[in-house]
Amino acid sequence: MKDNSQTLSCVMIPVSRRQLILPNVSIAEVVDYASTDAGIGAPDWLAGQLEWRGLNLPVISYDAANGGTLSVPGENRGRIVVLNTISNTNKKLRFMALITQGIPSQVRITEDQLKQLDGENGPADIMQVDVDGEIAWIPDLDYLESLASETLA
Repeated sequence: MKDNSQTLSCVMIPVSRRQLILPNVSIAEVVDYASTDAGIGAPDWLAGQLEWRGLNLPVISYDAANGGTLSVPGENRGRIVVLNTISNTNKKLRFMALITQGIPSQVRITEDQLKQLDGENGPADIMQVDVDGEIAWIPDLDYLESLASETLA
């Protein structure tokens, strides 16, 4: 019997009180946590800037962008996920960065393994899902990009 199910390679990204799930293609690179201070008067969600491949990227705290508080990872725990942007409206912003609270992990999922859950979404969430028994959130990348765009002068 032929199996016609499609699998999608994804990454589970731990943030403070939840984990996010994104397709692999949305991630350019995962690097060790290192960013400059955001400075006085910076938005609550801006954790700083990351110098990456000759670019200066805004580092977003998903927790703060979602209405919570900025949390910086503990020693040797955090990473920064460099995300490819998806919008065509701002050609200057090709990448943005997101703080993690641990090391992201690879998962392969099929449509059968993914179930939408009822839950209250924050401004940075699209929806809450059950991925084979694990709860994860699909982030709103358009919203995060709009925040990152604010840092461009």
